[in-house]
Amino acid sequence: MRSTLKPSAPTETGPSPNWEELTQKAPEPTQLDNIKAQLDLVLLALEAMAEIGSEAMLKVAAELNLEPMVADRVALWRLRQSNPLRKGQGGRKKLDVEEARSLVLISCHLASQHQALIRRAVALLEQMAEQNRQPHTIALLGDYIDRFSNTYADRMEDAETLSAKELTNLALKLLIDLLFYSSPGGHRRLWLALLDRAKT
Repeated sequence: MRSTLKPSAPTETGPSPNWEELTQKAPEPTQLDNIKAQLDLVLLALEAMAEIGSEAMLKVAAELNLEPMVADRVALWRLRQSNPLRKGQGGRKKLDVEEARSLVLISCHLASQHQALIRRAVALLEQMAEQNRQPHTIALLGDYIDRFSNTYADRMEDAETLSAKELTNLALKLLIDLLFYSSPGGHRRLWLALLDRAKT
């Protein structure tokens, strides 16, 4: 049973307008499993595209006044381990709504920081499609796909059931999603997408 000592929402010095936008629609408790899986994949795509790690995520958490929810590496690891698709049981915890909102804000802030890189990758992807060329033949996309696929294989239970093509398609879909999440209002777009996907 969860402790009654819950972290508070960000204070007025934090991203209160963005936070308030995310409180207007709340998920059902049964939707949280799906939401935490989707959020972990968004962060995985960011890791693979921008080659960032937990330090960058914690730095953004501090900038956005979200430290009550994401205090340190262990807290971040436990939040991401709450993804039901992850290998291993150690450290897994339930993700609550405030923590999910925090990860949304962190993800979108990171995406906006690396928007130029994400935009360039998506433009190259469109160019490859027009030329009927495989994305992995371009270094930026090939490196991203490799990093995403390798990290997914290391962390996720279902990796062995997915083909290389399926992993590539997932990586590219997430890359396109990141472009939308990097734009103004991306946090609201991601939150609504998470709620919508959690219904299925």
